[in-house]
Amino acid sequence: MDPLTAAAAAGVALVVKGMVESAAQEAGRSGWNGGARLVERIRARFRGDSDAEGALDRVQRQPDDEGAQEQLQRMLLAHMLRDRDFEADVRRMVDEAVAARGGGAQVNAALIKNAQVFNEKVEIQGDWNIS
Repeated sequence: MDPLTAAAAAGVALVVKGMVESAAQEAGRSGWNGGARLVERIRARFRGDSDAEGALDRVQRQPDDEGAQEQLQRMLLAHMLRDRDFEADVRRMVDEAVAARGGGAQVNAALIKNAQVFNEKVEIQGDWNIS
């Protein structure tokens, strides 16, 4: 998974985590309370894009809906590609969340969970061993 897609997937995972914690009244107990800041930053960037706003709203209403999560990830990735400042903000917030969980500045599988990757073509060059 390329770093940009990983950051988008992690961003969606954090939005979902924030929605679930908020619904369960646990947000104050979290080691990282930047979920609301991330949602507000995403909402501000999506303003005026009805499809993107709808994707965020759908995840907020139904955080467990995998289809909604995938749609939000696509919208988030598209906006990150268009706006490098927004991309930097999302990456910074993802890094903060990972650091708060005791990890380094990398996005790991536990944070991404079951992220979908949206690639059309994959090319591999050089030696490649599968064990």
